[in-house]
Amino acid sequence: MTAFAWNLLLALVWVLLTGSFTGGNFLVGFVFGYLILAFAGRGGRPARYVRKVPQVLKFALFFLVDLVKANLRVAYDVVTPTHRMRPAVIGIPLALESDGAITLLANLITVTPGTLALDISPDRRTLYIHAMYMDDEANLRAEIKALEQRILELVS
Repeated sequence: MTAFAWNLLLALVWVLLTGSFTGGNFLVGFVFGYLILAFAGRGGRPARYVRKVPQVLKFALFFLVDLVKANLRVAYDVVTPTHRMRPAVIGIPLALESDGAITLLANLITVTPGTLALDISPDRRTLYIHAMYMDDEANLRAEIKALEQRILELVS
């Protein structure tokens, strides 16, 4: 059984033992199960699952902050009388190699307001994106590369 399945099982045991069948109580049980798995690692080394959970949480927080900033920028442009849009299509060279990681990056770019993943080159080395706000191309590339770097850390 995988570490995640053990974590779910421990959370369910917690819910059964406490007798409170709520989402919050399940979350508490999930955290307690995670802590048990973290301290019960074999050979003094925690399982890969235990090491990846903090990375996933940091990634989610990083993306959530970017998502809120992008939403605020688009909302500001909508409610003000002058539009600051300067649309452009650019190609971003990719360091990602797996189809899943490239798809995750493209979907995260598309979900973020103001950007849209358009296509990937046939050799899967360049991702073409449409950006509503091309104020600074180097800054946009740096933001996309930072997101790509976080995905690389997750999949490695």
